[in-house]
Amino acid sequence: MLSGAPAERRRSLACATVFLLGVTPIVAFAPGHLRRSPRPLRHGAHRHGRRTAPPLSMAATPPAEDSLARRLVESVPSAEADALIGEDAATFSLEAQSSEAWYIFAAAVSTVLAALYVLWIRADTGYSDDFIVGLEELCGSNSHLVNLCIGIIFPLVHSGLASIRPAAEKIVGARTWRVVFACASLPLAWTWILYFVGHRYDGIELWDLHGSAAVHVACWLTSFASFFFLYPSTFNLLEVAAVEKPQLHLWESGVIRITRHPQMVGQVMWSAAHVAWVGTTFCAETMALLIGHHLFSGTTS
Repeated sequence: MLSGAPAERRRSLACATVFLLGVTPIVAFAPGHLRRSPRPLRHGAHRHGRRTAPPLSMAATPPAEDSLARRLVESVPSAEADALIGEDAATFSLEAQSSEAWYIFAAAVSTVLAALYVLWIRADTGYSDDFIVGLEELCGSNSHLVNLCIGIIFPLVHSGLASIRPAAEKIVGARTWRVVFACASLPLAWTWILYFVGHRYDGIELWDLHGSAAVHVACWLTSFASFFFLYPSTFNLLEVAAVEKPQLHLWESGVIRITRHPQMVGQVMWSAAHVAWVGTTFCAETMALLIGHHLFSGTTS
């Protein structure tokens, strides 16, 4: 609210200070042993002149006690894992996880989300509504123009910070920069999502396919399938939250073998499904902005 009480704003700024003082030690100065350990050697590689035994998860054939329960706690490597030059995507082993790292992850994510709520989402202390009101005044309350502004600001901040990552990490470190990146991107992402949900039926109705059960199923399945095209690094949650030091990965298996930029393909699928179902000019504009952002990042990555 633009007319928020000064005392509530001061409380909001105080919370910001507490957040910065609290989350930085959690994620930027976590114990060194929680940082990603050196990549395990593949079967047959040598360390200190000795031939290593194959790890359990890299065995050529599944162990005798292999079961569905075991598959839930330890992933099966790709068939070409031993011959890969890069990394095998989305591998996971419960035995390799550190409970201390996940405690820090829970504390860091809780702190960030609490700060996001107080400083951005909550009506009496946050600034999300101020941001939208400012854009509406600038655009004459035209939801399409407001949406266009958000669709330009978010990619500039999100991709802009990503583009200067190599230089910024040399100054503040990879983990601290990940925190800065998240604190700038999350509020804008939240605002854009909320604005889209509230205005998705604005503008001209291009078509109405709500009466077709087949279209509904097709849109739902396409949207669901799009999440299988998330980039493999998305699942490295400890790196995403900067509990482990973010790394540059060269994935060579999984969805990356289907498309060079899987997230771009997934975004096109997700957007096509939503435009087909909603069928308004506002929705079409939003999806065009999202696809344009991913196409640009895909051609420049």
